[in-house]
Amino acid sequence: MSTHPYLRAYMAGIVFPTMFVLAIFGFFCVSRFVYNIEFPIERFVIFPLALVPNLWGAWNVIYAAQRSHRRLPLGIHGALLPAILLPLAFVVARALNFPFPSYFVAAFWLVLPGLVIIYYLLWKYLVGFFNAMLGVA
Repeated sequence: MSTHPYLRAYMAGIVFPTMFVLAIFGFFCVSRFVYNIEFPIERFVIFPLALVPNLWGAWNVIYAAQRSHRRLPLGIHGALLPAILLPLAFVVARALNFPFPSYFVAAFWLVLPGLVIIYYLLWKYLVGFFNAMLGVA
């Protein structure tokens, strides 16, 4: 399977975040429209729905493009993605006037190491599995 390696890498990268974001979107829809919990879903969900799966796919294409060079292991490559996603999420949230709690900056530094570990594991095992399945790795 040597045709379209970057398309296959993109598809392998977007599988998990697309499924995860759809599950989160379903949870917010049920909580808002069934249980009448007031939450600005349209301002919260637009960033993950539009950008996160595409960035995962593009990040996996970058990983696949580095095949000719010696590259980082897939888990470490994926663990670098929060360095791009978090500033983008902050900019989008500010542009949409999404209210941040006062403890957000302090919590950011506490959450970041855990997020990097989670991304490492997701990329090493899930994206690695999909890469192997589609012949990217």
